[in-house]
Amino acid sequence: MKKSAAVFFATGFEEVEALTVVDLLRRAGIETVCVAINNEKRVTGSHNITVEMDAGLDRLDFGLFDILICPGGMPGTKNLEACEWLIKNIRSSYENGKYIAAICAAPSIFAHMGLLQGRKACIYPGMEEELYQNGADVCSDDKVMKSDSIITSRGVGTAIPFALEIISTLVGQEKADELAKSIVYTTD
Repeated sequence: MKKSAAVFFATGFEEVEALTVVDLLRRAGIETVCVAINNEKRVTGSHNITVEMDAGLDRLDFGLFDILICPGGMPGTKNLEACEWLIKNIRSSYENGKYIAAICAAPSIFAHMGLLQGRKACIYPGMEEELYQNGADVCSDDKVMKSDSIITSRGVGTAIPFALEIISTLVGQEKADELAKSIVYTTD
């Protein structure tokens, strides 16, 4: 069965984090949907890049997705967290054994929801207190951290390893390694 992902876009999202994930997941054969939380056809990021969406939040069946992904950026992260319908469905998906993932500032959303308590997680440098205050075990030197069904990452520079971890989780390490080689991504 084909795996699927939803990436949530709010005004002020970090373009590299969001679009790297969308691009690499699609290359890996994962059905990836760009979702506007404001139901608009286009969303503008924190660096004034406007991206066309596949769907709006009000037309989304969250149950169809294997993973829900929150890119960072400001004020994108705050806008995602302010969307009650999104937060409710992230919690529901997580409680039903689905994966959730966040990069840059967005892991703070999961921390504020109480989902990172007692878990290893990482976040954008300088924001570690958001995780500490909410009981997370902060891994500030890791590019990506997977703790059970939660994947977190640190920022623009970790967008590729973040996407590769999602791919490995959904379709296997072999596919992630194959894709890394095809895009000339190395860890050397």
